[in-house]
Amino acid sequence: MLAFRAYSWFLGRRLGLTLLTLWGLASLVFLMIKLMPGDEAQMAAGADASAAQIEAVRERLGLDAPVIMQYLSFLGRLLRGDLGTSIVTLQPVLADLEKVLPSTLELVFVAMLLNLAVAIPAGIIAAYRQGGVFDTTSRVTAVMLGGMPAFWLALVLQYVLGSVWRVVPISGQQGYGMNSPVVTGAPTVDALIAGNFAGFFDTLHHIILPAAVLAALFATQIFRTLRAALLGVLRSDFIMAVRAKGATARHMLVRHALPNSLNPVLTLSGTQAGAMIGSAVLVETVFARQGIGAYMFNAVAQKDAFAVLGSVMFIGTVVCLVNLIVDILQLLVDPRIRAAQLGSQGQ
Repeated sequence: MLAFRAYSWFLGRRLGLTLLTLWGLASLVFLMIKLMPGDEAQMAAGADASAAQIEAVRERLGLDAPVIMQYLSFLGRLLRGDLGTSIVTLQPVLADLEKVLPSTLELVFVAMLLNLAVAIPAGIIAAYRQGGVFDTTSRVTAVMLGGMPAFWLALVLQYVLGSVWRVVPISGQQGYGMNSPVVTGAPTVDALIAGNFAGFFDTLHHIILPAAVLAALFATQIFRTLRAALLGVLRSDFIMAVRAKGATARHMLVRHALPNSLNPVLTLSGTQAGAMIGSAVLVETVFARQGIGAYMFNAVAQKDAFAVLGSVMFIGTVVCLVNLIVDILQLLVDPRIRAAQLGSQGQ
C-alpha cells in the first residue's frame, strides 16, 4: 500500500509538472498570437474574405470578447484538440499535421536507430581505449559534428554522396513509379503493407541520408555522455573490487560498467526523440521530404501564422509527453532513481 502511494505521488508530481509546462507553452502561443501585427480575424478568415465574413469569424472565435475570456476560450479549444485553421489549406491545423506526422516519425525513428547504433559502440570503445588514437579521433570528430549547422552538413553530404559519388538520392522520399497506396502516411510502412518490396528498399535508400544528417547532431551528445559515464563508473569503488577478483578489463566494461552507465543515455535519448521532431524542420526542407518540418517551412513562407503556432504547440506537447514517458521508464529500470524519488517505500 505504501509503495502504491509512493508511485502514485511520483506520477502525480510528474504529470502535474507536464501539465504546468503545457499550460506555459499554451500561454506563450496565445501571447504570440496577440502580438502578431494585423487583424487576427482577418488572418483567420483569409486575405480575400469580405467584411461580413471577417465579422463572422470574429464572433465564432470570440475575438470580440475581453482578452481574459479569449484566453480561456483558447485554452478550451486546445483541450478539444483545436489548434486553429490554416489560412492556406483551409483545413484544421491538427488534420494537416496528422497527414504529415507519420513521415516525420519515420525519419526520426531511423535517425534514432543510427544515432544509437553509432554513438553507443563508439562511446564504449573510446572509454575502453581511453587516451588512444580512437578515443582522441572520436572526441575531435564529436566536437566538430556537434558544432556543425545541420543545413550545412546536409548540403555537403548531398553534394558529395548524391551529386559526386551518386550513392544515394539527393532529395525526395521515393523514386519515380515506386509509390504505394497511402495507408499510414509513412512510405516505408505503406510499401510493406502493399507488399511492394522494391518500393520499400527504395524508400530506405531515400531516407538514409537525411536520417544520417539528423542523427549526426545528436549522436555526438550520446557519445560524450556515455563515455563520461563509463569512465566515472570505471573509477568507482565497486569496479575496483571487481578488478581485485581478477576480472578482465573487457568483462568489467561490458558486464559491470555499461549497465550502470546507461541511465543518462536513456534520459538523453528520450529528450532527443522529441527534439528531433523540431530539428527535422531544416533537414526535411533541404531533402524535400513531406513532414512536419516541410509543413512548418511552407507555413512560414506563406505567412500562415496559425499553422506555424499550431505546429509549435503540437511539437511542444510531443516533447513534454516523451519526457514524461522517459521519467516513468527511468523509475522502472533504475533502482537508484526509485530510492532517490520514492525512498524505501518504492523498493
